[in-house]
Amino acid sequence: MSGHDHQSRIEELLGQMTVDEKLGQLQQLAWAWGTGPGGADTEQAEAAARKGLLGSVLNIVGAETSNALQRIAVEESRLGIPLVFGLDVIHGYHTTFPIPLAQAAAFDPAVTEKDAEVSAREARSNGTHWTFSPMMDVTREPRWGRIAESIGEDPYLTAGYAVAKVRGYQGADLSAPDRIAACAKHFVAYGGAEGGRDYNTVDVSEQRLRNLYLPPFRAAVDAGAATVMAAFNTISGVPAHANPHTLTDILKEEWGFDGVVVSDWTGVQELIPHGNAANEAEAARRSLTAGVDMEMVSTTFVDHGRDLLASGALSQERLDDAVARVLRLKLRLGLFESPYVEESAALTTPTPEARAAAREVAGRCMVLLKNDNNVLPLDAQALRSLAVVGPFADSGDLLGTWTLPGAPAAVPVLAGLRAALPDTDIRHAVGVPSDGFDTGGIPEAVAAAEAADAVVLVVGEPPAISGEAAVRSELGLPGAQEELIDAVAAAGKPCVVVLVGGRPLTIGGWADKVSAIVMAWHPGIEAGPAVTDVLTGAVVPGGKLPVTFPRTVGQLPLYYNHERTGRPSDPAAPDVKYVSKYLDLADGPEFAFGHGLSYTTFSLGDPVVSRERIGAEELGAGATVEVSVVVRNSGDREGDEVVQLYVQDPAASIAQPVRRLRGFRRIRLAAGEERQVRFTLGADDVGFWTNDPAGVFTVEPGEIHIHTGNSSQTRARRTLLIT
Repeated sequence: MSGHDHQSRIEELLGQMTVDEKLGQLQQLAWAWGTGPGGADTEQAEAAARKGLLGSVLNIVGAETSNALQRIAVEESRLGIPLVFGLDVIHGYHTTFPIPLAQAAAFDPAVTEKDAEVSAREARSNGTHWTFSPMMDVTREPRWGRIAESIGEDPYLTAGYAVAKVRGYQGADLSAPDRIAACAKHFVAYGGAEGGRDYNTVDVSEQRLRNLYLPPFRAAVDAGAATVMAAFNTISGVPAHANPHTLTDILKEEWGFDGVVVSDWTGVQELIPHGNAANEAEAARRSLTAGVDMEMVSTTFVDHGRDLLASGALSQERLDDAVARVLRLKLRLGLFESPYVEESAALTTPTPEARAAAREVAGRCMVLLKNDNNVLPLDAQALRSLAVVGPFADSGDLLGTWTLPGAPAAVPVLAGLRAALPDTDIRHAVGVPSDGFDTGGIPEAVAAAEAADAVVLVVGEPPAISGEAAVRSELGLPGAQEELIDAVAAAGKPCVVVLVGGRPLTIGGWADKVSAIVMAWHPGIEAGPAVTDVLTGAVVPGGKLPVTFPRTVGQLPLYYNHERTGRPSDPAAPDVKYVSKYLDLADGPEFAFGHGLSYTTFSLGDPVVSRERIGAEELGAGATVEVSVVVRNSGDREGDEVVQLYVQDPAASIAQPVRRLRGFRRIRLAAGEERQVRFTLGADDVGFWTNDPAGVFTVEPGEIHIHTGNSSQTRARRTLLIT
């Protein structure tokens, strides 16, 4: 059905619907997970569907259950408008891929597109039409548990992943039986929560809103994202659920978004504790008139919409616009023609192909933080014995935050190593629990290390302490894990730490005591085989950090793309006092954004620009500058390198970041192979948004410094003059 046909159908339905039926389309209710119709827990949703007073349900799972509820809506309601079913499919349905932050570390948006394709196929076959993903919240706050669900601290990297995940979920045709609607969330600036405390205040200037937080959402909308979710936070004092500047002025009018804006869970009702609304009627008015189209779980729209309409506080035009957006989503999904799924075709377990994809993606996401004396990869031929210790060595709890009930557990690292090293004597000891202080098992772990040729120590964060409402005030390893590392490292054997977790951790207290560190994140269903692939060299690590690893929590916020200060610190002059630094801590991070090692080495030449000067008006008219850099694999084995391009504007009317990522390319080179990598810079890359609330983008005359390298700390540079 074409867009014109959709509009005709929408107008026809609007003409037939009562006010109550219209308000019903704006209501999303929660289902009681794995329950079927007919129970007390689902009575509200069933009754509303039967009366045609419900637009959507979330958390309903399974083809049989979703079909049963859909039949009530389609076959028993007056107009037979189908429901749209939503679910938090974040990094997998049955097949759990690495967490989004891990996927970001691949510096390869193709990995997130693969996750989305597999997830969409599994979800749609089970009756899910709509996922509340991708999360596009740029964040500089590792204490915030939802950093695990993000792409990290950079808007350019996040935007690239936004486009890929929307494309993977939605494909070219939302009505296809293997596609689902994407939802770009949370709109907007949720990742800026003060202190990292979830749902907290965000006080943000217009220029930072537009330069840091909005670009990934614009990319997602331009890629065709069907829906957008409002954020829990305030934005400069105005809750996002009642913010007409972001929801209407920018999203719907400036960007032309014609999809659905859905609230977050009870987000409309929460305008009352926010201090923005005195009661539920006012909360409904503020949210609806600001631009929210569908209310999740709370019921202020349906409870008060009729009175608001009668009093003139809500216009008929705004109500019809919201309803039209919901109907348009259902038409695009093909639900009027095909409201049910084929129950016999439902995918109920990961396929071998899906598992293979999850394993490949997990391997691409891992970051080699250090590798003293080339301890890695492990030499399978020479390794007679290996100690595999730590609370996560034999654990299947490596899926990460936001996994669905019934998802298979991860394959443990111990199982992966035993399968790959059948001739090696592998000894296992837990040592300490993942989040407790019982050190009684440390002697056994030390004994295993002393008896082995090498040690693999699998430590980190349990998934339960990352994700939503999982905020930490400290970022060290939980419990007695650091004590375990100290004791095992003291055995004097080559010691490899596999670090699992959902955020950057402060590891400076023990990093120098071990030989190698692999950041494995929460790697998903194929955790063990993927970690083993990296440890044995079957996969050469090529990931890079999408977030800064601080030395201590006291440095936070700490991020690579910080704005310039009038008194910058200089590591070469540590005794200078009156500069921006700590008295008791070395300047800079433990590991920088973009950092990541390999089992081979790479040499990168200086950047070359196609022209050394260009006019601002030329750039505004679409002209570009090509930047090229030669990369050579100078080692003795094949490997991946991520070539990164950063720009810096050293003198601007609004102080600019010390550098901004504006290009990245992951390439694979054979030993001795050389390749030229090219990037294109345009106005978007060298200009910036001002503080004008109307949205003003400017490209100013002056120098632009162009840096290329393999981390954010690269020094190679060329200068482009904008006239």
